[in-house]
Amino acid sequence: MRKEGIEMNGSIRVSAKTVDDAITEALIQLGVTSDRLEYEVIEKGSPGFLGIGMKLAVIEARRKPEPEPEPEQEEISVRPEKPEIKETEKEAPVSAKKERSEKKPKKEKEVKEIKEEAKPEEPKREETVLAEVQDVTIQAVEEFLRNTLNAMDMEVEIKSEIDSDGALSINMTGEHMGILIGKRGQTLDALQYLANRVANKHQEGYVRVKLDTENYRARREETLRHLAKNIAHKVKRTRRPVALEPMNPYERRIIHSALQSDPYVTTHSEGEEPYRKVVVTLKR
Repeated sequence: MRKEGIEMNGSIRVSAKTVDDAITEALIQLGVTSDRLEYEVIEKGSPGFLGIGMKLAVIEARRKPEPEPEPEQEEISVRPEKPEIKETEKEAPVSAKKERSEKKPKKEKEVKEIKEEAKPEEPKREETVLAEVQDVTIQAVEEFLRNTLNAMDMEVEIKSEIDSDGALSINMTGEHMGILIGKRGQTLDALQYLANRVANKHQEGYVRVKLDTENYRARREETLRHLAKNIAHKVKRTRRPVALEPMNPYERRIIHSALQSDPYVTTHSEGEEPYRKVVVTLKR
């Protein structure tokens, strides 16, 4: 993937294996969220035959025009305000102290409620001790993957290992793996779900299977963390909540984790699967 020169009008030309990959790269390079990006597909790209004659997808992307800038006071108002305390101090210092002490429990209560809203994103199975993965389970999952990929006319090399969390981690390598990843990883996620079902039919206890190819999981996590920071900045600037697109539980946890230390915004999830999404709001 490469970025071609920035043009005078502020647009950039990005090339990648697929249009989706080019859009993701453009979001990172321009530092914007998907709702603030305009792009035009210059070349859709082609996988070619066995890698011969492959053409990269090319897009021209730019930031959408920003709305009229909000008064600078808004950014300041993100910080805790203290004007009312000064007025009460002049008239009645004692009552001001009482107000402060009364306000603190409310903030603590709000923080607790916010944290409780985010907790549903962590399935109970996260706390469950994973069972030791048996050889018969590994063989069953690998056989399932080979049969599935052969049916897709894909020649893929499969490497399995037990990661530091005790999960069965499987990395797949081959040509045209973008087909296996799918749009925003949907095909890879679906295959991972089925692999988990297969694994947990062959032994006692809970086994987790993780599928990856071309380092997609790490790249996607980096994109989501970058997206979370941009959304948080937008919420602070506009003082309005922002709802992200529907995501799977794993990706929603990445958003929650990326913003949990931000003192000015909070996150929670709304909706039912598979349309459950993260909402970022300003703390009060």
